[in-house]
Amino acid sequence: MLPSWQDKERYGSMIRAALWLEAEVGEGAVFTKARLREAFPDVAQIDRRLRDLRDYGWQIDTSREDPSLKQEEQRYVKMGAPVWLPGQAKAKPKAALTAAQRTRVLVADSFLCRSCGIAAGDPYGEDGIARAQLDVARREVLLPNGTVEVQLVTECNRCRVGGRGRKADVNEMISKLKALSPLEQDIFAGWVKADRRKRNQLEQLWGSYRTLPAESRDLIKQAMGNSDANQK
Repeated sequence: MLPSWQDKERYGSMIRAALWLEAEVGEGAVFTKARLREAFPDVAQIDRRLRDLRDYGWQIDTSREDPSLKQEEQRYVKMGAPVWLPGQAKAKPKAALTAAQRTRVLVADSFLCRSCGIAAGDPYGEDGIARAQLDVARREVLLPNGTVEVQLVTECNRCRVGGRGRKADVNEMISKLKALSPLEQDIFAGWVKADRRKRNQLEQLWGSYRTLPAESRDLIKQAMGNSDANQK
């Protein structure tokens, strides 16, 4: 049974906020900042104490991580360390990024999301309502020597949500690259040097063809069949 989140004598505001999430909100549920402040009218910085829980593995998403949320909403996604137990709240928090570290990562990634390529402020769809926000995410990377290292990468708010828990395998990618033909390796090296890949006309045509209805695809097939016959 959980301790009471209203026990001010035994617990500090961060622990009480954790207990409140478990007792009153529940994993997966959405709550508002107003509801949080109503629960803790005596704590001036309860928003900050709630954010402190993230250093102990608690996942609490805002509209920055989950675009489906409104500005004033947050979602309690997953519980972390049970900070109300002795010793748990004294665990060393995960070091926060400095402004200089964040800027270095953004510059190295050309101020683009490395998952989808979108830039900050660009619209996600044609309606232009939802726009991208860039942030620095931590990504687990399996290195060729077998060790796992946490590295920093730029991602937009949508890709951060979808890619949470993703792990990259550098050695596997190197093996696949070596299996390519020399021509394919040269093409890939060009993409790496330019840090971008521009689709050629053939790929653009294939992409357009894939979007056509079945009847229109049949017309394309017929036209290609006629072209083959003419060439013969």
